[in-house]
Amino acid sequence: MSEKYVPLYRKYRPQTLEEIVGQEHIKKSLANAITLNKISHAYLFTGPRGTGKTSTARILAKSLNCIQGQSVTPCGLCPSCIEITNSIPVDVIEIDAASNRKVEDARNILEKIQYVPVNGRYKIYIVDEVHMLTKEAFNTLLKTLEEPPEHVIFILATTEPHKVLETITSRCQRFDFRRITTDDIIAYLKEIAQKEKINIDNDALFTIAKNSAGGMRDSLALLDQVSVLGDSQKINAEDVNNLLGRLSFDLLHKLSNNIINSETQEAIECLERIYNSGNEPVQIMLNLLGYFKNLLIVKNCTDKTLLIDLTQLNDSQIKILQEQMQKAEIHQIVFLIERISYYIKELKTTNAQHLWLEVAMIDLANMAQNSSLIALQERLSRLETSGVSANPQQYTTQPAPIPTEPIKSVTENAKQTESVKKDEKISVEKVIQKIEEKLEIKDFSPMPKTEPKPQPKQQNKDNFMESWNQFLLLLKQKSPPTYAMVSQHSIPVEFSPQKVTIACRNSLLLNSDEKKKSIKNVAEEFFSSQDISVVIRLQSDNDKIIEPTTAPVEKKKLNETAQTQSENLPEEEIQEENLEEIVSTENLPEKTTQKVMMSDQVNMVMGLFDGKYID
Repeated sequence: MSEKYVPLYRKYRPQTLEEIVGQEHIKKSLANAITLNKISHAYLFTGPRGTGKTSTARILAKSLNCIQGQSVTPCGLCPSCIEITNSIPVDVIEIDAASNRKVEDARNILEKIQYVPVNGRYKIYIVDEVHMLTKEAFNTLLKTLEEPPEHVIFILATTEPHKVLETITSRCQRFDFRRITTDDIIAYLKEIAQKEKINIDNDALFTIAKNSAGGMRDSLALLDQVSVLGDSQKINAEDVNNLLGRLSFDLLHKLSNNIINSETQEAIECLERIYNSGNEPVQIMLNLLGYFKNLLIVKNCTDKTLLIDLTQLNDSQIKILQEQMQKAEIHQIVFLIERISYYIKELKTTNAQHLWLEVAMIDLANMAQNSSLIALQERLSRLETSGVSANPQQYTTQPAPIPTEPIKSVTENAKQTESVKKDEKISVEKVIQKIEEKLEIKDFSPMPKTEPKPQPKQQNKDNFMESWNQFLLLLKQKSPPTYAMVSQHSIPVEFSPQKVTIACRNSLLLNSDEKKKSIKNVAEEFFSSQDISVVIRLQSDNDKIIEPTTAPVEKKKLNETAQTQSENLPEEEIQEENLEEIVSTENLPEKTTQKVMMSDQVNMVMGLFDGKYID
């Protein structure tokens, strides 16, 4: 009868501190503690799976209980060492906290903890996955863990240290195990492959190490799995990818090229071949996500050594990515990563995975059309912002956010015909031109700087309101907030080069130093005079209410601009009913005198756009 096969991860489990791969900081600390006889009563080993936590705990127990003496290099031949190696020790008790997590299990430990060790110097309790213990079980062990008997040592191991109570952590010496580097894993796998006579090339070992996410146990298990494929021919990276259900680099490169070049049909055909080979939709999108992540790193890094460390790719693959990155910008790659992440979430929650997979590929590959939509949204946002903000230094309005969920893309089809590109560009430009012309007719923006300043008028009974309206126009240009408050809530009582008296319903509205200074500065500029007295007082019954209307000059200019713009519209102008309804000047609200109290911001906007308040 042949001997039972032992998996590689068990056969090559380290038996001394020196055999542990990586974790140099931990090996040095424990070796010094053993040499100096500074052994703690409790240890907490934390870190990702497969990084050597339990193996280190066993090695520490073997070093402390070796019959030949406490040593960094135990003999491995005494009964204590052999029992620990064969996982049948008497004085080293391993407990799986995942299946022994109740308070009764913790009490059983306390009952047996008083007994002295049989063969070794210490009775060592190795509690694996300690974070699975209940709060009650933790509290039961708390006092004993702080002051155990002299012959007892606790070694707690966990992959999730944040779930361990802080009162437990504070009573232990904590050692954090790090992920093992890819180079260390590859070197160790080469050594084992030579011992086991496994016919495998370096690229395959590189793929195994990359897939293990820094865990040596996972790497050895995968090497054990692919070792059966190397009888007749050498195991390569493609064999490993097929075993893992991963896509090869060449296949991902071809699919990504179809996406970047907006070759929708070719992308769908490539996707169908991948799907029909038995690959899962989520795995396909995850592989594609990792590919574009590597492309983004190559786009932003130039150091060759750093690129290899970050992407885990070889030189030839990095060179291919460097050539491909010329076809896409950084924001385009980021967009593709965001869209792929979105579709991965959808694939994980839907029963129609194949349908969503095809929709995702069409969305990613339709780059040119979606790029035009994004450009249009950005230009509209800029127009809206420039229309609302009268003084960019004082007021800023955030542009309308661009939705992230609707189908969109950020590059143009490299193989579209020139005629389709030209027609699309003309169509978008006409829409934008239409909106800009209509917005100019409505005159959302502040008064043009080239418009001549209103000339002051001598105050008399006939032209008093005309002069006041000219003053308001200048005030609107210099200080929109003050203009809104004056035009909506005040009436002029006296308006002369010597004195300006304004009556308002509430003097607090205009009696601030800032607004009063604005009125004074504009009045001095209007009359070309110095030291004009400005008086803000409450409105009395004797004051005659005069509604300041829009100056005839402004109305005339608005009408002339509208007529000129309408005459210059091209004959082949795009007919968009919704667009006409949005930007038409016929539906613009007329300004009315407000009888309610509103904030400065509301009044400013109403004044700028000649709006009215609807109760």
